[in-house]
Amino acid sequence: MATTSSAATPCGCSGAARAGPRLKKAYIALGSNVGDRVAMIEQACREMDSRGIHVLRTSGLWETAPMYVLEQEKFVNGACEVETELEPLALLDALQDIEKALGRVKLIDKGPRSIDLDILMYDNQKVDNERLQVPHVGIPEREFVLRPLAELIPGEPIDPARPWKLAQDYLNELPPSPEPLTPLTPLSPYLAPIAALDGKRKTHIMGILNITPDSFSDGGITTPENLVERLLHFAQSGATMIDVGGQSTSPGTPEATLEEELGRVIPVIKLARKLPQTARMTLSVDTYRAAVAEAAVAAGADIVNDVSAGQLDPAMLPLVAHLGKTVCLMHMRGDPRTMASLTDYPEGLIPTIATDLLARVAEAEAAGIRRWRIVLDPGIGFAKTGDQNLEILRELDTLRRWPGLEGIPWLVGSSRKGFVGAVTGVKTPGERVWGTAATVTAAVQGGADIVRVHDVDEMGLVAKMSDAIWRV
Repeated sequence: MATTSSAATPCGCSGAARAGPRLKKAYIALGSNVGDRVAMIEQACREMDSRGIHVLRTSGLWETAPMYVLEQEKFVNGACEVETELEPLALLDALQDIEKALGRVKLIDKGPRSIDLDILMYDNQKVDNERLQVPHVGIPEREFVLRPLAELIPGEPIDPARPWKLAQDYLNELPPSPEPLTPLTPLSPYLAPIAALDGKRKTHIMGILNITPDSFSDGGITTPENLVERLLHFAQSGATMIDVGGQSTSPGTPEATLEEELGRVIPVIKLARKLPQTARMTLSVDTYRAAVAEAAVAAGADIVNDVSAGQLDPAMLPLVAHLGKTVCLMHMRGDPRTMASLTDYPEGLIPTIATDLLARVAEAEAAGIRRWRIVLDPGIGFAKTGDQNLEILRELDTLRRWPGLEGIPWLVGSSRKGFVGAVTGVKTPGERVWGTAATVTAAVQGGADIVRVHDVDEMGLVAKMSDAIWRV
């Protein structure tokens, strides 16, 4: 009787050999200082994927001053973890071919370049070739290489000959840079990337545009004329973003159908892109449904703002990765119907939020979302008591500096929420302006990059004054 457990192929190979070459893991440095630097790096990652060099994870992107040749523009640098069948020199050839395809022309050694792809590490191997040295000799001395690499593998060795010395150890030994590296998070073609660790950055004002029946009182949207008036008001008030939502997340509110949510959100985004005053504003869609996010991006949205961080629709994170858009991942437990009963944090509120968001970031990266395309939200009012909301505002800087979350921008949405009314005694949401102002001030002091607000005029002034105090 024939058996298939060890049958040979016609070429004489065992069945196990038909699986093909073993995949190797490598780490690639990414750099650009010509043109749209972020777009060029993202295109390089797509090119790698298309050629079978699968990008598993990316670091953040860090803006750095040039070294060696100083008379050139600042660089954007990062790193990625890839999986490949290619041997080291074949991988080098493929990367150099990608550089050529993307228009890199080397005129000056270490001079300006549209794209730069270098092999930093390869499958825990040492390579000593006239064309390639692995691990890359510049890793220990170059912060713009070491910092992105340490984001990916802080607890792993760089040099197989020194397995006791980890990536984070090398980074800790570096002297402070004369000009600190700045992480960049792109939001839209119309807005400069957020530099989350730049102490002089300005806080972005995101105007809330809720197109839901129970939000007419806070959004003022009752007619098409009201809608246009509201959009123009956002543009004139200095808001840099508009967050459009068609699904209420208030406890006890019935869930809108997919058709209802699409019918509310998509016409508004299309209208905002048609009005000259708002056509170049950054637009965000507030949804936890992948189908709505996809249609909103097709209509002109730049950001997907998901209160569930991809937990309520398993298609969301892969979709955002495919679209190449920036996503805001918010901390929430359960769903809007159950979250009010899920406010027990036995391990501590801030540590739990940090741990949960680390998991959400890992899930986003596993789905293919670039780390530099992630914004975080601590989820004020979502599975939090009033006291816990206040604790978040007091401890926001702790979250920002939590290991593994450093350099990612934060959005804070405290506007007119119930805890503001509970503290101030103001029952009507539309009259909670002064209480909201205090929360916005606290958010700016804690390091928020974006504040999501209803009262854009007033909160714009509050943020401007707060920036002058804490970001000088």
